[in-house]
Amino acid sequence: MTTAILLVAGVGSRLRPLTDRCPKCLVPVGDETILARQVRLLAAAGVTRLVLSTGFAAEAVRAALADAPLPVTFVHNPDYATTQNIVSLHRALAVVDAGDVVKLDGDVVFTEALLPRVLRRSDGAVVAVDDRQPVRDEAMKVRAASGAAVDFGKGIAPADAMGESIGIEWFSDAARGELTAAVASAVGAGRTQLYYEDVYAEVIGRGVRMACVGVGDLPWTEVDDPADLARAVALVRAAG
Repeated sequence: MTTAILLVAGVGSRLRPLTDRCPKCLVPVGDETILARQVRLLAAAGVTRLVLSTGFAAEAVRAALADAPLPVTFVHNPDYATTQNIVSLHRALAVVDAGDVVKLDGDVVFTEALLPRVLRRSDGAVVAVDDRQPVRDEAMKVRAASGAAVDFGKGIAPADAMGESIGIEWFSDAARGELTAAVASAVGAGRTQLYYEDVYAEVIGRGVRMACVGVGDLPWTEVDDPADLARAVALVRAAG
């Protein structure tokens, strides 16, 4: 059983006025919203359950998935405006008690070829890395050795990075347990301003191997601003 955790709590302020009343994940890219496209591709890849961590405009997200092709569990982060995404991930992981998980940021647009690379179902974990495009200074970077991640962070020098983490990772059942424990420990200690990637180094320190899978040859984009949205629409149009 593979559960997909989708983090969809953010406001998406750089896309206003499109996001004045709806979260970024419900912005259309072609004939589908970002969320609808993600859900469709997850179902096609064999995911069996969805867990959505909501925040801004949570009821709109619930309504959008009223006829979802997979069972859906919603968890809510009422502190989405004052905490980082580690809190949303913590709330989602709390309702997953068995099986592997794939975690997606709710603003990532990609093609159907990507998920099969990430859902490796190995003994550890997998992080999708854009290993082709120039690494932006502000990007969440991955430093790797022998094909596995050793560190994550925006402060990693571009020259030292394998590439940019695109916001999609997979964790085996055992690795999910270590991730859950590490995230719960951080949130319990009041470290609610961390990005979830900040805790991945602790998961690695617990003995989990996070294999880096290059996806830079595949079309993908995160959607933060109007230029990103235009790229996403073009990606979807080209994919057919």
